[in-house]
Amino acid sequence: MKVQSKLPHVGTTIFTEINRVAQKHQAINLAQGFPGYEPHPELIEHLKKAIHTSRHQYAPMPGIFSLRESLGKKMKKAYNQNYHTENEITITAGATQAIFTAIAAFIKKDDEVIVFKPAYDCYEPAIELQGAKAITIEMKAPKYKIDWEEVKSKINSKTRMIIINTPHNPTGTILEKNDMLSLEKLVENTNIIILSDEVYEHIIFDKQQHQSAALYPKIAERAILVYSFGKTFHITGWKLGYAAAPKYLMKEFQKVHQFNVFSVNHFAQVAIQKHLQNPKHYLDLANFFQEKRDFFLELIKNSKFDFIPAQGTYFQNLSYQNISDKKDTDFAIQLIQEKKLAAIPVSVFQKNQKDEKMLRFCFAKEKDILKKAAEILNSF
Repeated sequence: MKVQSKLPHVGTTIFTEINRVAQKHQAINLAQGFPGYEPHPELIEHLKKAIHTSRHQYAPMPGIFSLRESLGKKMKKAYNQNYHTENEITITAGATQAIFTAIAAFIKKDDEVIVFKPAYDCYEPAIELQGAKAITIEMKAPKYKIDWEEVKSKINSKTRMIIINTPHNPTGTILEKNDMLSLEKLVENTNIIILSDEVYEHIIFDKQQHQSAALYPKIAERAILVYSFGKTFHITGWKLGYAAAPKYLMKEFQKVHQFNVFSVNHFAQVAIQKHLQNPKHYLDLANFFQEKRDFFLELIKNSKFDFIPAQGTYFQNLSYQNISDKKDTDFAIQLIQEKKLAAIPVSVFQKNQKDEKMLRFCFAKEKDILKKAAEILNSF
């Protein structure tokens, strides 16, 4: 039987390939973005208790009320924006599902969606599946800032959505107040929806403030915000996140959500709701990960790798332009095979796979792992 692929250009992801090679060569793996340690013991205890309280049947489609209520209060306190428990917050099967659902709910054939590159790899396939077109705008290394005049030139009658991501994966940069004000001005009096990927909202460094779309009322009124419990509580394997949006947008979001997921893990929602009652569990994240970033960068400060310290996320980009002229995909494989260290080549996230001699390293690991990785990097 012949099958016509809806994603003919999509193959095995770089994460699968790098992890396969890393496992084969028993390399230290700083490639895929997940923490290398266990979640907080209190969260595990909450989960154990929830398992024994008969929470084994379907949760409500938008998520359990108590969790959505807690999230509404959390967002009000953090961003002074009201998201109502009843109809403006939905618990999702991770952030990727929320992103896909948002795109599927609003993007139609021949629509255009502006995507800033390098970009997390789930955006463009979701757009393509709707028969729409991703309009990619390059953020240039090493600072990866957005040229808002270029964005203005790309907006037309077909532009239906702009996707922003701050703190940004894979570059570790953040959007600043002037960026958000520029965005606000561009979309005023348009029908453009903002999809704001904020999964690293609590991992931002050097006492800078996270510029959430929720902080800007004129953006918030047209925005779907996406978050991840996995990134916040070191539980990426639980695949739980949430979306927040004004009622008129959330109504359409939930129409799709109810048919591609309906509801997500019930007792895990109960456990997370309990864990959220202590704000320290997420407010201390910035200091926790900044210590790891600073520890890692101090170890490699005299190496041949160039870097600008990450402003957020738990990823650090390192330039190897002083070491090799090889393509970053080839250099990443060489690093695994010869040095037993795995990282992600940034070109796979970039427009036209542009190679800027940059590798992405995940520093959400124990110190002994980071020490071993630093020894390898210093050996060049």
